[in-house]
Amino acid sequence: MRTMQIAAAALVVLAFLTAFWVYPSMPEKVASHWNAEGNVDGHMGRDFGVFFMPALSLAMLAFFFILPKIDPLRKNYKAFQKEYETFIVLIIGFFYYVYLLTLAINLGYMLNITQFLAPAFGMLFIYTGTLIEKAKQNWFVGVRTPWTLASESVWDKTHAITGKLFKAAGLVAFLGVAMPSFGLMASIAILLAAAVFSFVYSYVEFEREKKETGNRKRYKR
Repeated sequence: MRTMQIAAAALVVLAFLTAFWVYPSMPEKVASHWNAEGNVDGHMGRDFGVFFMPALSLAMLAFFFILPKIDPLRKNYKAFQKEYETFIVLIIGFFYYVYLLTLAINLGYMLNITQFLAPAFGMLFIYTGTLIEKAKQNWFVGVRTPWTLASESVWDKTHAITGKLFKAAGLVAFLGVAMPSFGLMASIAILLAAAVFSFVYSYVEFEREKKETGNRKRYKR
């Protein structure tokens, strides 16, 4: 078992241990959802509220480890295996950090969760950008449009740009430390723009590439 896999599994175990430790001290109704201003707008029962995040982390860990094994293009994961496994640790660590924040608030600590999440989102988005830049063609990780999956060069070009947009969203997310609502909304806006851009760009680039290929074939004739 690789070091990153052990680290991710250890974080999941730590989450469950934390859940059992804090359970007796938690209120019957656990705050479970916050709006963009950092105000609580959702609750759930103690049992579900305390153990949901550890259970979700375990499910996500299994999900991420299974993906490369069932992907028809599994051989391509070797090209970005280090980044992929580091991302798994980062996302499980992110879940644990969020979990600790929610527990602290439910135990009476006065925290602006949006403000405290800002640096975590920033790091997550920035590293996601790195993963996207490194990812090679596959069916689960990255910008999977019909055109990126049909052309390796379109995949590489699309991911090179989209990765930078994710990093930009991460840098903007850090503004949430000082301006919680603005940093969150601005970073989400960039991510939405990145999603639209990558879809349109991959189509345009694929059509351009197809046209150039057609012209070369006619020229050879």
